[in-house]
Amino acid sequence: MSNRLFQGVIQQMKETLDRVVGVIDENGTAIACSELGRIGEVHENVMTELAGAPLLLRGGWTYKPFGSRPRPDYAIFVEGSDPVAAKYAGILAVALTSIKQYYDERYDRGNFIKNVILDNILPGDIYLKARELHLSAEVLRVVLLIRVADKNDVSVYDVVQNLFPDRQKDFIINISENEIALVKEVRQGIETSDLDKLAHSVVDTLSSEFYTHASVGIGTIVTGVKDLARSFKEAQVALEVGKVFDIEKNIISYDNLGIARLIYQLPTTLCEMFLDEVFKKGSIDSLDQETLFTIQRFFENNLNVSETSRKLFVHRNTLVYRLEKIKKLTGLDLREFDHAIIFKVALMVKKYLVTNPERF
Repeated sequence: MSNRLFQGVIQQMKETLDRVVGVIDENGTAIACSELGRIGEVHENVMTELAGAPLLLRGGWTYKPFGSRPRPDYAIFVEGSDPVAAKYAGILAVALTSIKQYYDERYDRGNFIKNVILDNILPGDIYLKARELHLSAEVLRVVLLIRVADKNDVSVYDVVQNLFPDRQKDFIINISENEIALVKEVRQGIETSDLDKLAHSVVDTLSSEFYTHASVGIGTIVTGVKDLARSFKEAQVALEVGKVFDIEKNIISYDNLGIARLIYQLPTTLCEMFLDEVFKKGSIDSLDQETLFTIQRFFENNLNVSETSRKLFVHRNTLVYRLEKIKKLTGLDLREFDHAIIFKVALMVKKYLVTNPERF
């Protein structure tokens, strides 16, 4: 659609300007020109040389980049390398940028999806706009939020765009300097494990090829467009909760948060009251790292004393002694299921309070 938009403007200016003018895309291919025969010609390496440069004079042509992304989407080319050519290029760049921005805001699918997930559009307008843009209300989609730990020279947007090039089905949206949202169309019956593999492919590509550490939050699958905002918020929550309770994981699914999701939504005052009621004063803080490690392994092995002692390379009686010590300090016997649940939740609440002491 941009090609026709640009060609329409160029054609209208053909009689006014006494030079050959046109537009090349990010690959250097002419997509619009006042001389129709030049459409399709390739201007080699022009876009590479224009990266970070306001103007380029080469081979009797003047080039001026324009577009909304840090790396230019398009460039104007004007016949000649004199000040008049530079002036024409500047005027055309301003005009085409404004026209494209207006077009994107009114018709572009990606911009519409961005407004939906960020709640920048009235719910009543979503259905009408989706119909106007021919976005199916029956398609399943999910939002993956990709967060980069350290800002570097790698364009995460471009990397993710190359991994998911179908712009009619998948939408890659800049949220902030270090966050990219991937709105992915998925098939019926897709499993959470399949989404995990998808997220791992993104993380592994960024890590192995660009040495960029990233984490991904996965929202729930929704039907249509209206609920994409919910899936996006769930992906955000997954990343935030993961920072507290699953710091070793870089792929966190909202569906797998379990009780951590509930704890994250509690006021800190309520959490402190819970710890005071469950434990004797200061008892949870009296547990050393070795004891906490033992408890963690005991939970991982489903409260099985024999299996836990084998994994810890200690005698069964040694483990029983440690569990008795914990019971004496806290009043909770971890060999009893109900007590184990209370202790597990208490540890998570304690971790939450340490990580977010002033959240409420």
